[in-house]
Amino acid sequence: MKICRFQDKSSQIRVGLVVDDSTLLDLTPAGISRLHSLLEADDPLVRLNQLAREKLPRLALSEIRLCAPVEQQEVWAAGVTYLRSKTARMEESDFSATAYDKVYAAERPELFFKSPAEKVVATGEPVGIRRDARWNVPEPELALVLNSRGQVVGHTIGNDMSSRDIEGENLLYLPQAKIYRHSCALGPWIEMGATEAMAREWKIKIEIRRNGKNVFAGETSVGRLKRRFEELAGFLFRSQSFPHGAVLLTGTGVVPPDTFTLQERDEIGIEITGIGWLRNPVMLV
Repeated sequence: MKICRFQDKSSQIRVGLVVDDSTLLDLTPAGISRLHSLLEADDPLVRLNQLAREKLPRLALSEIRLCAPVEQQEVWAAGVTYLRSKTARMEESDFSATAYDKVYAAERPELFFKSPAEKVVATGEPVGIRRDARWNVPEPELALVLNSRGQVVGHTIGNDMSSRDIEGENLLYLPQAKIYRHSCALGPWIEMGATEAMAREWKIKIEIRRNGKNVFAGETSVGRLKRRFEELAGFLFRSQSFPHGAVLLTGTGVVPPDTFTLQERDEIGIEITGIGWLRNPVMLV
C-alpha cells in the first residue's frame, strides 16, 4: 500500500492512499491530516485497510501535485554500502581510499546527515548541481522510512545528489559535497508493508536524459546492499532520538562513469520496482 502527501487545487497539503496508477483516496476527511499518524501507528497496515474500505473522495493523480513524503523527519544517509560505491569513492581520491576501504568492511557503517524535511525536493521538482563543482552525479537509493521507535515502517526512493570532485579533494569536505540546496529528493510516495526480504528483490534503475536523449542508464539490485536494514537503523538510533521518525538513504550501487557529469536541464528518472518512479530536472544552484 502506498501513502503520499499531495497538494489539491486549493493548495492545501493533504494525505492520500494510492489506489492504482491513476487514482488516490483522500484520507484527510477521515482525520488523517499528516503521515505521522500512520507511520507511528502500532499496525499501519490494519489502519490503512480500514481506511481503504471507507467512502472517501477519489482523486485523479493527474489533478494533484505530489509533495515530498516527509514532514518533520530528519533525512540521513549511509555510505559505502555497495561494493560499486566503495570502488567509486576510492577512485575519487588516493587521499581517501583507505578510509572508504575500511568503512566498507567495518562493523560500524558510515552515516551522515543529509537534509531537514523542509529542504527535501519532491518528484517533478528540480534537484541541484553546485556552481563551484565540476563533477556532479545523482545517487539512486532505496530510502528506509523509520518511526520514532527506530522501526522500518515503509520505503521510498531517494536521490542523494553528490559533488564527487569536492568530496574527492578531501574527505572532510563530504558535508559540502552532499548537503546543499536541492541536494536531496524523495518520492513519489511511501510503500508500506514490504518486508526486507521482499525489498531485496527490487531493482533500482536510473536513466538520465539530455536534450531528449539517454546519456546514462544503470541498474542494480537492493539485494546487493551489504548491510541489513535493521542494522543500519540500529546504528542511526544509537545515542540518538528522533521524535518525528527519520528517513535513511541506504547507499548507491549505481555510479556513472568518471567521464560523466550532470548538466543543467538534464532529466533524472529513478525507478525502484516495488515503489515507482522519482523524476527530477536538474538546475544550477
